[in-house]
Amino acid sequence: MMPPPLAAGQSRACDNCKLMSEAYILTLSCPDRPGIVHAVSGFLLERGGNIEEAAQYNDPDTGLFFMRVRFACGQLTQDDLRTQLQLFAQPFEMKWKLHALAQAMKTVIFVSREGHCLNDLLFRWKSGLLPLDIRAIVSNHRDFYQLAASYNVPFHHIPVTAATKAQAEARQYEVIESEGADLVVLARYMQILSDDLCRKLSGRAINIHHSFLPSFKGAKPYYQAHDRGVKLIGATAHYVTADLDEGPIIEQDVARVDHSYTVEHLTATGRDTEAMVLARAVKWHSEHRVLLDGHKTVIFK
Repeated sequence: MMPPPLAAGQSRACDNCKLMSEAYILTLSCPDRPGIVHAVSGFLLERGGNIEEAAQYNDPDTGLFFMRVRFACGQLTQDDLRTQLQLFAQPFEMKWKLHALAQAMKTVIFVSREGHCLNDLLFRWKSGLLPLDIRAIVSNHRDFYQLAASYNVPFHHIPVTAATKAQAEARQYEVIESEGADLVVLARYMQILSDDLCRKLSGRAINIHHSFLPSFKGAKPYYQAHDRGVKLIGATAHYVTADLDEGPIIEQDVARVDHSYTVEHLTATGRDTEAMVLARAVKWHSEHRVLLDGHKTVIFK
């Protein structure tokens, strides 16, 4: 069947934009009780909402219920939905967020002198594989200003020393806020954030590191791992907290190695793993698939 003719000034592209602008993702958590799924579904149905994807999880340890719903709704504006959701959520003691599907997540990336994760994220973003809007790159070194320029992303060189750490973090936070960033990615940023900045970025900053901690701390962990003859190397992506490298884990992966691997081979394998793990964590977060459950995460893949 042929599609109906277009009115003057109308286009198929405009129709697609309109459909996308009416698509939302609702995430929520609350104390578990019977009837929550029915209530959420009924709320959306009464407002002309059409559920396109839904997932839920009941945590028996915490007694909490988690849900992610993708739906389309053309009868109400986003502001009206938010107002009505606020009233709906109160009796359930819900923590909820509503996201417009068409809005890519504004992101700032921090990096130091290892660029494998940065390069991977930029490539995936430009290839349309990550729903991000990368607004800026922040670094304590100048190494990647040309890479940033090749992707037309503003580059902010903010040196950090023990004496200037507070001023540097104030400038970093200024960049984050001025760009309206909903996500900060520490793509091998080799500086420890202060407790104050960690609190400001709670739930919206993701870090990546090798999984040799706590066994091989400090400099040259791959040299230490090679010296000990490890058989597995891996990477961990987690949310940033004031407890160093102990935030809620989003994703992990490992690669098997053996006695024939040189230090350089171990390092290359580790970097590949880090890039893949970070990309998956950033993708799930930017698609609003990750919900915090105390010190853990619930991920609706």
